[in-house]
Amino acid sequence: MRKSLFALVLLAFGGLAQAAVQLKEGHPDRYTVVSGDTLWDISGKFLREPWKWPEIWHANPQIENPHLIYPGDVLTLFYVDGQPRLQLERGASRGTIKLSPQVRSTPMAEAIPTIPLNAINSFLLSNRIVDAPEEFLRAPYIVAGNAERVVSGSGDRVYARGTFEDDQPAYGIFRQGRTYKDPKTGEFLGINADDIGTAEMVAQEGDVATVMLTRSTQEVRLGDRLFPTEERAINSSFMPGEPARTIEDGVILDVPRGVNQIGQFDVVTINKGRRDGLAEGNVLAVYKTGETVRDRVTGESVKIPDERAGLMMVFRTYEKLSYGLVLAASRQLSVLDKVKNP
Repeated sequence: MRKSLFALVLLAFGGLAQAAVQLKEGHPDRYTVVSGDTLWDISGKFLREPWKWPEIWHANPQIENPHLIYPGDVLTLFYVDGQPRLQLERGASRGTIKLSPQVRSTPMAEAIPTIPLNAINSFLLSNRIVDAPEEFLRAPYIVAGNAERVVSGSGDRVYARGTFEDDQPAYGIFRQGRTYKDPKTGEFLGINADDIGTAEMVAQEGDVATVMLTRSTQEVRLGDRLFPTEERAINSSFMPGEPARTIEDGVILDVPRGVNQIGQFDVVTINKGRRDGLAEGNVLAVYKTGETVRDRVTGESVKIPDERAGLMMVFRTYEKLSYGLVLAASRQLSVLDKVKNP
């Protein structure tokens, strides 16, 4: 039997609003976390709407980092004043090891991620959004190849010109890619920097540097730009949740991997970012835009309602754009499909 909880929340003006957290039919009362789990998977075992996980999560104050969940940990469902809560019990596998010569305690097991990181790790090594066109103009660029070659590859030495950062041994090489504009307002949102490779600084004389190409995804050409490597760590411990603000006029702008049809675990670029209130972990619903058809009876044009077709979670935000991972799709999704609060 479906279990529902209705919680009354006191509003600022003394009014009352009602919100529902629905437990999934057949949910477990106790679950032991195993290797390979993700927080999203576990949320789906207990809740019909996994992004409402924070509403039932009971942070245990006596446990260090209670928001982190590890294989072997046990989650137990209980009730406080009639409201469901999940409590964490650390598993026996959460031991420590000591490393020498420095004494440092390290967890033997890593915390489970929120989403399947293997679906985005390779993507994160190469994709990058540049917020302003001037960033490309200011960045150092490849001015010459070895032995006057115009194209180079991994293992080659090339020469770059520009202003280089102090104590920056490694650079990513990028080529200016697609410029993103808001499909409704035409506002500039950012530029996709296409990954070409990576390079290490060998020597520098004035504004000209000798660099060694350590990796290349395609031929490195004169004029390709160098950007300092950026930290690509992903916060894998954030909890899924709804955006703090209402997301309006959100759409899928692009699929960086270049596919036309979008399905589960594909990465997408959307036209909303930090300025719109989006944060890592926010869940959005994806809607297929309804077609406009001709009513054969009246001759009028009729707009078919938009149809909810999937869920995505934001995992990296920029000022005006964000990357998201499609977690579920009931049908094929496409560029310009809408994204809204779930």
